[in-house]
Amino acid sequence: MGCEDLLSSYLTSEIVNMVLFCKSREAEVKRINKELANIRSKFKGDKTLDGYQKKKYVCKLLFIFLLGHDIDFGHMEAVNLLSSNKYTEKQIGYLFISVLVGASSELMKLVIQSIKNDLMSRNPVHINLALHCMANIGSREMADALGQEIPKLLVSGDTIDAVKQSAALTLLRLLRASPDVIPMGEWTSRIIHLLNDQHMGVVTSATSLIEALVKKNPEEYKGCVSLAVSRLSRIVTSSYTDLQDYTYYFVPAPWLSVKLLRLLQNYPPPEDPSVRTRLTECLETILNKAQEPPKSKKVQHSNAKNAVLFEAINLIIHMDSDPNLLVRACNQLGQFLQHKETNLRYLALESMCLLATSEFSHEAVKKHQDTVITALKTERDVSVRQRAVDLLYAMCDRSNAEEIVGEMLEYLETADYSIREEMVLKVAILAEKYAVDYTWYVDVILNLIRIAGDYVSEEVWYRVIQIVINRDDVQGYAAKTVFEALQAPACHENMVKVGGYILGEFGNLIAGDPRSSPTVQFQLLHSKYHLCSPNTRGLLLSTYIKFINLFPEIKHNIQEVLRSDNNLRNPDVELQQRAIEYLQLSTVASADVLATVLEEMPPFPERESSILAKLKKKKPTVADPTENKDHKMPAPQVSGGNDGPALQMPITPPAGGSADLLGLEAQPSAPAAASASSAAFLVDVFGDSAQPTSNGLDPLGLTPGAEENVKKFVCKNNGVLYENDLVQIGVKSEYRQNLARIGVFYGNKTSLQHSGVSSRICLKLPVFVNKFIEPAEMNAEAFFQRWKALSSPGQECQKIFKACFPQDTEQSKQKLLGFGVSILEGIDPNPDNFVSCGILHTRNQQIGCLVRLEPNRQAECVQPRTQWLRQYAHCWKASFEAASKTMKHLLSRTNGREDCGQMTKCKECVDEAWYVSDQAKPAFRRGDGCQKGEFIMVVI
Repeated sequence: MGCEDLLSSYLTSEIVNMVLFCKSREAEVKRINKELANIRSKFKGDKTLDGYQKKKYVCKLLFIFLLGHDIDFGHMEAVNLLSSNKYTEKQIGYLFISVLVGASSELMKLVIQSIKNDLMSRNPVHINLALHCMANIGSREMADALGQEIPKLLVSGDTIDAVKQSAALTLLRLLRASPDVIPMGEWTSRIIHLLNDQHMGVVTSATSLIEALVKKNPEEYKGCVSLAVSRLSRIVTSSYTDLQDYTYYFVPAPWLSVKLLRLLQNYPPPEDPSVRTRLTECLETILNKAQEPPKSKKVQHSNAKNAVLFEAINLIIHMDSDPNLLVRACNQLGQFLQHKETNLRYLALESMCLLATSEFSHEAVKKHQDTVITALKTERDVSVRQRAVDLLYAMCDRSNAEEIVGEMLEYLETADYSIREEMVLKVAILAEKYAVDYTWYVDVILNLIRIAGDYVSEEVWYRVIQIVINRDDVQGYAAKTVFEALQAPACHENMVKVGGYILGEFGNLIAGDPRSSPTVQFQLLHSKYHLCSPNTRGLLLSTYIKFINLFPEIKHNIQEVLRSDNNLRNPDVELQQRAIEYLQLSTVASADVLATVLEEMPPFPERESSILAKLKKKKPTVADPTENKDHKMPAPQVSGGNDGPALQMPITPPAGGSADLLGLEAQPSAPAAASASSAAFLVDVFGDSAQPTSNGLDPLGLTPGAEENVKKFVCKNNGVLYENDLVQIGVKSEYRQNLARIGVFYGNKTSLQHSGVSSRICLKLPVFVNKFIEPAEMNAEAFFQRWKALSSPGQECQKIFKACFPQDTEQSKQKLLGFGVSILEGIDPNPDNFVSCGILHTRNQQIGCLVRLEPNRQAECVQPRTQWLRQYAHCWKASFEAASKTMKHLLSRTNGREDCGQMTKCKECVDEAWYVSDQAKPAFRRGDGCQKGEFIMVVI
């Protein structure tokens, strides 16, 4: 019975009619005020009011309050009604208290005492009234005073079923309001066994309570799993005639089934085989019933039936252990994708997004790709289209990436504005993660900017620049493609930013074509200059100064632009400063200084993709579709949109003690000096000899874990060299021909200052021979002519080894490229063989290196052969063996689980760079006491 119905049963028709028939608001207020004055006089003047009269007047006050008028008296009279033994009087009193008395009222202590008295009584009606009042108010004070009484009522054998239901729901209300004030340890097993109660109403209420308790302390209530499975089995296998009182449109106890299925989602699959088998049978039965013809055409029947079905599918996804159930669930959801009911299509798409993340059902989800694409294009409801985008993102892998990205790009042109930004992020992520050919990735990002430039965030165009800079094989194509894109009559400003940056770095790669000569490139970019914002103009000015270094022949044209009043007297301080400084730099500096200041951007270090980070921030529940499925590319974070090619994009480390401490912008600080000598650590890094362990060091004399970390730098220049709970030590290095520069710096990972505590950390600097190798190109005739000319024993090294994993052609190529040599296509008559060459730069001369890699796919063996054009001092005799050994381990461990091209799991390393390049010595930062930079010692 509703509050209004209850009041109307007690109120006289006089006041109701008087209010209902008032012709104006003023007349109603006048009538209400007159009635309030009458009630106030009765409460104050008439001391002989009996319970009926008090109930009547309190009821009138409640009615007036519900009409929207303030009530500032009558509360004490309502509290007095709580002590009455008559049901109607007590009911009105509790109703008034529930509606008009707040948790902070001074009368709350009296109310609590009255509730306690009713809870102690043997009248179940009074107990229920008290419980309902507690559930409505649910204050902390009530929980403190009465929290011990409710569990007693709930588990008592003398309590009737109706009171148990109310007690369970009241306890749930108090638990939500004050989870820490109700001790449940002693009642745990008895509350769990309420799932076996004969009364379905008690089981339903108890299930809601147990689910809340499980979320608070799952381990304590794990015994509920077997009981929940048992109760669910009885419901699922029963006929709708068996549970007539709890059957809803031919579906037995649907809401209890939903609650039990949700309860089971708080735990992993049952370990007990019998319980697990029984649960599997329940889920199979639910899936089977979904295939049966409906017993009623009414929507209530389908709603109840589908509610149980979708919750069962959620449990199947949560368990993620039975391939058969997962595939059946996927097939069932696939039937709903074309259902006429919009809500069902929405729920099916949402559930399939979760199924797509399972290794067992991912392929089954992909079978519905065409249906999902059709839904994306034809659905009228934008929320359904949003779920379709999410599902395409989740089901994408390397086999269907190009098709899905193409469809999403096509739809993006007509997509709703509310989902365009998220679609742009997802397309950018998929294109990056699954790009086999990075020219395709460049095309996708440029198309994104063309189609939805306003929704392409800075993270997206930063990212494409990072990837182009990090990958030499795509730089020329990117420059050519962005040049062509800039020729469009209408060009988005983000395209101008990307074009300015890439042409400023790699415009020289396409300058040989008269159609993209230096003058044409400059004129094309400058034609967009007046249409751009100040930030983009600043970037273009940086591009112009880069052009002076790349194309000296157009220096005069660029200086004229820099001298123009629009730049030198620009009201924007940043543009004015850039124009003045760049003009002065181009006028005063020599060619060598310009080449040094305006050198190419170095490769960016490895970081999590900033695009994926933004998508996770925008949508916290989103999952990385490529996690554990494909390799990840280096993903540095980039900040700042004003810096053009002339200035390196700063990568600012986030604040906090546990953050990544390798910021590119920060000046690395030299590690603190250590007094111990490390001369004993100078060992043959190419041999297998080991030093004896001492003072907690490993056999090589290094801090445990350091040897494994240094191997990660065989094919990367920047990263974390050593890390523990207290400190993170990073390395940032740069190599050019025979020159090297390395910075070693560390950061405190804790929030405290370390004083009086020292820690000795012995590390090896990650400097390897291959860092000084540059790839070279030659034709087949030149390659074999030089190969045959090298016959001296000291000029060739050959190894045969067995691959640890199935051989992958593309990943083997990436390993060779990462090692510093080129890939020469069409050289070897055997297409399975790899042919590479490179040039090792030393201070005095250049040494050529020829490599042939001959895989034997039947025997899973690999034979690398390395030849040096010239023997360069006795120290290289060991290097031949070591270089081959390193390449052996790089290539033998090629598999789909490694980061392609990064070699983070190499088992051998080469570290003889000090013998290679003496000129590099002064550029290295090393701690005092370290010899030849082999080791660094940090004292905290």
